[in-house]
Amino acid sequence: MSLSDWLLTKRKFQFGYNLNTAKIQIPEGLWVKCEKCGLLMYHKALMRNFKVCPQCNHHFPTSSQERIQQLVDNCSWQPINDQLTSTDPLGFVDQKLYSRRLQDMKFKTGLQDAVQTGLGKISNIPVALGIMDFRFMGGSMGSVVGEKLTRLIETATNKEIPVIILCASGGARMQEGLLSLMQMAKVSSALEQHNKKKLLYIPILTSPTTGGVTASFAMLGDIIIAEPNALIAFAGRRVIEQTIKEDLPNNFQTSEYLFSHGFIDLIIPRTQLKNKLGQILFLHYSHLK
Repeated sequence: MSLSDWLLTKRKFQFGYNLNTAKIQIPEGLWVKCEKCGLLMYHKALMRNFKVCPQCNHHFPTSSQERIQQLVDNCSWQPINDQLTSTDPLGFVDQKLYSRRLQDMKFKTGLQDAVQTGLGKISNIPVALGIMDFRFMGGSMGSVVGEKLTRLIETATNKEIPVIILCASGGARMQEGLLSLMQMAKVSSALEQHNKKKLLYIPILTSPTTGGVTASFAMLGDIIIAEPNALIAFAGRRVIEQTIKEDLPNNFQTSEYLFSHGFIDLIIPRTQLKNKLGQILFLHYSHLK
């Protein structure tokens, strides 16, 4: 091999060329394309912007752990009831055993179920925080999700601090049948006791928030906040149109449509959420004084 050939081979090796195809091999996940506007972004830049597209403001799906990092003051997060896990009371089988599906989800996400709960501080103000995670069986509300949220609210009531729940769910978990539907009443009952003490509750509706979650604690807040262009609904479009025999607007299940019709109070981009929550919490405590 001549010196020039050797240098060319070395350069191809250094810069990631495949010698057979002469194409650059880019590591998977290094670049992210916005599904709405098509902007190509370096993944670290997207993460620094809280997974929000800087060009069109599209909000990418994000995990509960990322939400904690985005919202909670450093070193203030204290998880509670983080070892609660679902069983399979009905022996439910669809495409696979429910018990097997739970194990797969735990391995894939590193979570015990579809919500993380804990105590922390936002702008140095104590709060009780529940964060649903859509990665775990579509954020579906089973008995553990309901139990963890109920215990969180009861803890907040005893400590007399606000509750904030970030909702991301496809609704009740069908694999637990009636047990999952009972969680709607259980969580709502805990919120009523919290409300009787004149304590603040803020649900934050992210995309998607649907089904039994929308029909219960997602819409019971003192101030209901949503992310931009979030899908918020109880039933699907096709089911509603077939029931009422009418065509519906294209955007009727978005946060913007619901805001314009008075169902939610604020639409706040993810990049501004912590600051806005801090302002709301500060005003709440100022009013109490």
